[in-house]
Amino acid sequence: MSETPPDALEYRRQEAELLFRRIGITFAVYGDSEAQERLIPFDVIPRIISAKEWTLLENGLKQRVRALNMFLRDIYHGRDILRANLIPDDLIFQNPVFRPEMNCQDVPHDVYVHIAGIDIVRVDSENFFVLEDNARTPSGVSYMLENREIMMRLFPDLFARHRVAPVEKYPDELLSALRSVAPLHTSSEPTVALMTPGVYNSAYYEHSFLADKLGVELVEGRDLIVKNDEVFMRTTEGLKRVDVIYRRVDDDFLDPLTFRPDSALGVPGLMSAYMAGNVTLANAVGTGIADDKAVYSYMPEIVKFYLGEEPILKNVPTWRCREPADLAYVLDHLGELVVKEVHGSGGYGMLIGPAATKATIAAFRDKLKREPEGFIAQPTLALSTCPTCTAKGLAPRHVDLRPFVLTGSRQVTVVPGGLTRVALQEGSLVVNSSQGGGTKDTWILDE
Repeated sequence: MSETPPDALEYRRQEAELLFRRIGITFAVYGDSEAQERLIPFDVIPRIISAKEWTLLENGLKQRVRALNMFLRDIYHGRDILRANLIPDDLIFQNPVFRPEMNCQDVPHDVYVHIAGIDIVRVDSENFFVLEDNARTPSGVSYMLENREIMMRLFPDLFARHRVAPVEKYPDELLSALRSVAPLHTSSEPTVALMTPGVYNSAYYEHSFLADKLGVELVEGRDLIVKNDEVFMRTTEGLKRVDVIYRRVDDDFLDPLTFRPDSALGVPGLMSAYMAGNVTLANAVGTGIADDKAVYSYMPEIVKFYLGEEPILKNVPTWRCREPADLAYVLDHLGELVVKEVHGSGGYGMLIGPAATKATIAAFRDKLKREPEGFIAQPTLALSTCPTCTAKGLAPRHVDLRPFVLTGSRQVTVVPGGLTRVALQEGSLVVNSSQGGGTKDTWILDE
């Protein structure tokens, strides 16, 4: 950094923006009238994590995802964890994302979460915390891959001088994991397709990017048809059987015969083919339970219950507003806490107490009293910062990390790195792109 003058960094930053614009790496923000498509701001200074630190993170991530898969199988089968009174029954059965259709339904190789995005925050030199689990349809991996490609174009000399772990293997590892979980009776090489809600979805760029990288067909619901409980895609050469669907469509819209009858995004009969064991859906239907932020608060108990191990990665201390004692504490300390919706995502619907106005806190207090079961609260963490290019030069900005964990029939793999998201506004803790955050390349550096 000391060798590079500020104007050279600014030139590289502009060059990166030009590349992103030329390639068309965009995302959409729903309800934003000003801009349909936006560039995610990219910071050219990479986030650096040592190989030793990464080993700890990797082991913790693998442990956590193994426990999540065992937990999901259990709540849709034997429910041992409920019988052990470790988690309240109503948290599962009254949960809007619990899918009774999946009761006693086996999934190939008992893998429910094939692709997980686990959000990690760092608070000091020793400690990493898991902020939340994304087990439904985690997004952002295309930015991880594109960020690396652009950094290699802009700073080839840096990659020549340092041993940076590669992320380019991710598409191959994802395809391998998806093929490995094909239905057990699939004879030849399994056919994989990526199912998108279509061009108006906020993550459509990523869907098309990944289909291209994987070398698989990008399909919408209307491209698929179910016959005799088997799924086929329409091609110019006629119907072709599909064995694995990497779906980026939410449960509710997958099959109008099973879920929302008004869904035009799904495939009529898809669930019957799934139940018959003739197609694998990745991620499995019903994984939303593992995304629930109230269930998240039980993850230390979940890891111990299924694996008999202490969690390697800590949870952020969490108050469950559904419990009267926790609610009373949260209401008394709203100005100090971060309050989140249990099914919220993208940084929406949350209160950051220290940064909120009195009126906002008062409105949130009313909301909490009305529906306490819809919220959890956490302390405001002193998130770590990374050097970041700003209009005034280098400055610290808060970051988090979303590594991507792949689970196939034989192994769990973690790509060395992940998506580092950065809060570009001074002092801000909100890193989500929909809320003005940006991204950085993440370097796992072998010393």
